[in-house]
Amino acid sequence: MAKPLDWQALLVDGYEPLKRAQRVFRRLPRDPRCKLCQNPFAGIGGKIVGLMGRKPSRKNPNLCQACFDKLPPGGIEIDVGVVFADVRGSTTMGEQSTATEFAARLNRFYETATEVLIHHDGLIDKLIGDEVMALFIHGFAGPDYRRNTALAALDLAAAVDDLSVGVAANAGIAFVGNVGSGTVMDFTALGDAVNIGARLQSYASAGEVVLASELYALVADDHPGARSERVEVRGRDEPVDVRVLAVA
Repeated sequence: MAKPLDWQALLVDGYEPLKRAQRVFRRLPRDPRCKLCQNPFAGIGGKIVGLMGRKPSRKNPNLCQACFDKLPPGGIEIDVGVVFADVRGSTTMGEQSTATEFAARLNRFYETATEVLIHHDGLIDKLIGDEVMALFIHGFAGPDYRRNTALAALDLAAAVDDLSVGVAANAGIAFVGNVGSGTVMDFTALGDAVNIGARLQSYASAGEVVLASELYALVADDHPGARSERVEVRGRDEPVDVRVLAVA
């Protein structure tokens, strides 16, 4: 029997068999996919790999059975990058269109966001309503995972210029692993860095990218002209230094 994965090998060192699986499965249609290996659950690709036993886990439908069964309980605290993107005015959009039209526009947003984030080796953590959340972890995105976080946020904003989208990115220590009960669990990241990222996204106006200042420093040479701001984050005593860029 294969030795179960450990969190250090998976999230920090980089588990090569899983990275190889990502390179193969991301080429197969179509979303939704396993968060870790990019195994498709729908379309022709989903049918093909489903015959191999790579179906959604009953405990975590965001992971395939092959990945979830290998994950140990719990998780570890590591430094991660996180990107949030939200469609502005989605309530008005939904009111002014049919439910089918509204769903189609959001699906195009999900598809574009997923393509951009995965291109930068991010993990799609959540697609909720009109929002996308992605994680950038050393074990998957490599040693430049923080810079990839900033680049993914900028590229995402540019790629969805037909919608009013606000994007933000942050980095810091988070607990990454399986959370939830024994019957329903989710692979995600929790902690102050994630909470701040979500708050910064709500601060971003449509067409803007808000980057934590330490992330902006990694891309400043290629993306000059950001304005400096200090953002008051609800529930925190100290404001957060950010750089804001308007993406045409």
